Amino acid sequence: MKKPTTYKDAGVDVDAGLESLRRIKQAAASTHGPAVLIGLGSFGSLYDLGAALKDYKSPVLVQSADGVGTKMVVARMMGVYDTVGEDLVNHCSNDILCQGARGLTFLDYIAAQRLEPAVVEKLVEGMARACKKVGLALVGGETAEMPGVYLPGEVDLAGVITGLVEKEDIITGEKIRAGDALLGLRSSGLHTNGYTLARKVLFDTMGHKAQDVAPELGRTIGEALLEPHRDYSRLLLPLLRPYQVSGLAHITGGGLPDNTHRILSGKFDAVIEKSSWETPPLFQMIRHGGAVPEEEMFRAFNMGVGMVIAAPREKADGLAGALEDAGEAVFRLGEIRQGSGKVKLV
Repeated sequence: MKKPTTYKDAGVDVDAGLESLRRIKQAAASTHGPAVLIGLGSFGSLYDLGAALKDYKSPVLVQSADGVGTKMVVARMMGVYDTVGEDLVNHCSNDILCQGARGLTFLDYIAAQRLEPAVVEKLVEGMARACKKVGLALVGGETAEMPGVYLPGEVDLAGVITGLVEKEDIITGEKIRAGDALLGLRSSGLHTNGYTLARKVLFDTMGHKAQDVAPELGRTIGEALLEPHRDYSRLLLPLLRPYQVSGLAHITGGGLPDNTHRILSGKFDAVIEKSSWETPPLFQMIRHGGAVPEEEMFRAFNMGVGMVIAAPREKADGLAGALEDAGEAVFRLGEIRQGSGKVKLV
């Protein structure tokens, strides 16, 4: 008689999935308000839109999905997983902010070759922490154990955000005009992009370990790489309408050239002066350590600028002042000029 074969023998531990769910329920519930009717554990979450819609005349749903990419590899190197949970939420929040939207709900997807409940717990703790700061309800998600798809030790992390924006307040870049000023907000580091190149330079080319202390960074390389992605929504949402913000570009994969291009029509160029801010030491370390061409650096990394704001010139000084009063470092990046949809770094 053949020995019975179980799902666990095939590489999937159902009990680990149930234990993961048990561990994360409390963290997710801590983000719930009265609008969440059903959260984790059912086949779908239920969110009562009644209260949220009272503040809108013509509400439009805005949704986005993203992941944290190979930053997860650094998290595994350091054995630190909560901060990448923060990264995921903040990245998605910034993305819908670019349309002027305020987030409502968040869903996550965690997949691995083998689920480790302690790792899942830390990931969700970080998500819940960020959700509470941003004002999101972590209403559900999915965990998947997929041997044969992922290598041992690998974890994949993605999320979906849903938000609302008043129809007349949607930001698309179509109101951008020649003469508009471009302001930049500092990033906290690499955020969630460029990690494949960063790891190749820092660990393969330069021979560093994640636990190595880099004097120019004032901490270990792993700590610098795991610095959480900033959320700009709490800072910017109250300022969008008063200062007539005409465009927002979240600087993610593709850097300043590709992301700023996304808010331009074919009639205008964005002229950005590279001398208007100081490139942080981590980016300099990568550039010099790997002899990475400057153009490549600007396409792979945010280079210290996490968000670009376009606003009418007559409003720009007031906007910059309001941001600075809130403790923000503001870069006067450049301006919008008549052109053909190009981003010029000068």
